[in-house]
Amino acid sequence: MTKLIKISELSKILDLTTSSKKKTSNHIIRYWEKEFKQIRPKVINNHRYYPKDQVEIIKLIKFLLKDKGLTISGVKKILNSNVNKLDDYNSSSLKADYYKKKIKQKSENILKKLERLKKYGKKNTH
Repeated sequence: MTKLIKISELSKILDLTTSSKKKTSNHIIRYWEKEFKQIRPKVINNHRYYPKDQVEIIKLIKFLLKDKGLTISGVKKILNSNVNKLDDYNSSSLKADYYKKKIKQKSENILKKLERLKKYGKKNTH
């Protein structure tokens, strides 16, 4: 069974929060749902849930909009065309930039965990 992520959890993962109160900005994801046909959440009891493949699409949309500064129209063109598939091997492509950022974030998380292990040691050593 595929794990589903709530819209509020997805907002936290994407760091879509208001700066003052750190409250999640779910409205941004709901707006993107209206703009991008690729986003199709599962609605259960009036709550939105996203499978892993949808989360990846939304992460890509956020990256293209926020990090690369593309317009909604520009992102739609990329998602609707084969440009995303054709530039897989181009190291300066948008997709390559997205994966570089993703790898960098994962590396930073691993380094943080290693630092915590060094600082506090391993719990429950047997």
